[in-house]
Amino acid sequence: MNDITRKNASLRTATATATVHCSATTLRMIQENTLPKGNLFDVARAAGLLGAKATSALIPHCHPVPIEHLGIDFVLEEAGEKARVVVKVFAQTVYKTGIEIEAMTAATVTALTVFDLLKPVDHELEISGVRLIEKTGGKADRKKLTGKGHTAAILVCSDSVSQGKRDDTSGKIIKAEVEKYEANVTDFKIVPDDIDTIQKQVRAWVAAGVEFIFVTGGTGLSLRDQAIEAIAPLLEKVADGIGEKMRHYGNERTPLAMFSRSLAGSIGKSFIICLPGSSNGARESLDAILPAIFHANAMLHGGGH
Repeated sequence: MNDITRKNASLRTATATATVHCSATTLRMIQENTLPKGNLFDVARAAGLLGAKATSALIPHCHPVPIEHLGIDFVLEEAGEKARVVVKVFAQTVYKTGIEIEAMTAATVTALTVFDLLKPVDHELEISGVRLIEKTGGKADRKKLTGKGHTAAILVCSDSVSQGKRDDTSGKIIKAEVEKYEANVTDFKIVPDDIDTIQKQVRAWVAAGVEFIFVTGGTGLSLRDQAIEAIAPLLEKVADGIGEKMRHYGNERTPLAMFSRSLAGSIGKSFIICLPGSSNGARESLDAILPAIFHANAMLHGGGH
């Protein structure tokens, strides 16, 4: 099974369909509820629900997905001596991975059950058209949010790294993660954890029109953790939800994340994000907010409402 540990939960939906072809005479028996095995709709719908729930036990690479809503509807269509029962499934969840296989399994099992209920009276049945009509959430939606065309700069705030006593890891991780979304990292600086130095560099990037400034380090509680003290007074608007999102995501992985003072906000048309200095902290914080963070640029330019 693919590792989805780093993924964020989001609203996912899927619509699937399947068709059972039968005779017009059989269709009338369905409508009149005279089938020898009883009511078609109740039994087939129940089977589809059970099929959806059993998906992860049937399909090897499917994760167990919490199915928060599953609707199964039927459309009866007649054309001369031919007819068909169209099964339509809509599934919904808030989870880290999609629900399309569950929807298609439900459609398939429902169609098979319809087949089973009709076979005593119709010997020319056929199932066709099992397919996914639409899915939302996940990668498809994230593609709409990209760093392509945006500029970014990275500021590593660390006394030990700036003095050559320790290698930088968080800055390199941020650069790699941001570039995955095609943002153009135009500058990368390492400075001491000093308020005046940090502010001077951030102001220079704002003046140069850098759209996204990622600051890493100095978000803890030690005496030399001063990035937040440097950045907070410069911010014109604070995006509290971003800091909350990073801490919530981190807290699901380690209780130590609650000590992070990470924050984000805007200065003019530039957006600043303060991240932890540890490699895991920086990576997890970015997992929480990328690529959604790039929407800030549209908002700062008067769009995205």
